[in-house]
Amino acid sequence: MMKALIIDDEQHCIDRLQMLLDSHSESVLVAKSCTSVVEGKKEIELLKPDIVFLDIQLHDKTGFDLLSQLKNIDFEVIFTTAFDNYAIQAFKFSALDYLLKPIDENDLNQAVKRVLEQKGLKDASQKIETLFHNFKKEVGQSKRLAIPTMEGLLMVDVDKIVRLQSDVNYTHIFIEPNTKITTPKTLKYFEEILDSEQFFRIHKSHLVNTAYITSYLKGKGGYVALSDGSKLEVAVRRKEALLQKLNSM
Repeated sequence: MMKALIIDDEQHCIDRLQMLLDSHSESVLVAKSCTSVVEGKKEIELLKPDIVFLDIQLHDKTGFDLLSQLKNIDFEVIFTTAFDNYAIQAFKFSALDYLLKPIDENDLNQAVKRVLEQKGLKDASQKIETLFHNFKKEVGQSKRLAIPTMEGLLMVDVDKIVRLQSDVNYTHIFIEPNTKITTPKTLKYFEEILDSEQFFRIHKSHLVNTAYITSYLKGKGGYVALSDGSKLEVAVRRKEALLQKLNSM
């Protein structure tokens, strides 16, 4: 049984979330709810929850203010927000879950399922650190991407990713220098997260960091050569878009 804490400054949002969580009563117990950063910090320290549903905007403060005050984050966090563009990309990069208000029952069910499946990985603190890094990223600093593996999470500088290669429901990620990571996530998952200005899908099996393309070789669709020595086929339907991109770089 996972012990849950809800932190939200709107009572009707707390009530709805509690109602939806009733269907998970066998696995999730809502132990408490509160409405402010001060209360939230106190209850986290007292209850030691397994999962916290955390509103981003809490009166004149934020859920991030609360997390930054904690010495140790050993619980899963699911953010709740009414703003569909507020930090969504940062959540995805950090492998953190979020729910848009009004909370959809199916979205909640999927988020709870993911937390239950990954319980015990002890990587919550890493995810929050990655989130803060990406929010406070200074000029010239690379974003970090949380990559799920069978052992847990690996935090990788995005600028060091050379290419990603699909392998059915897995993806092989090649990182500079000479590192390969295999993750149980699809190539489509990473394509949706990574910046399309930096990464280009040249083929159904290949997503490449254009900064590492050293040359384009002519052919039906052609090939790209990358700085790691790899030579990858370009799909015919992607050739024109790729050449336009390379010419604009």
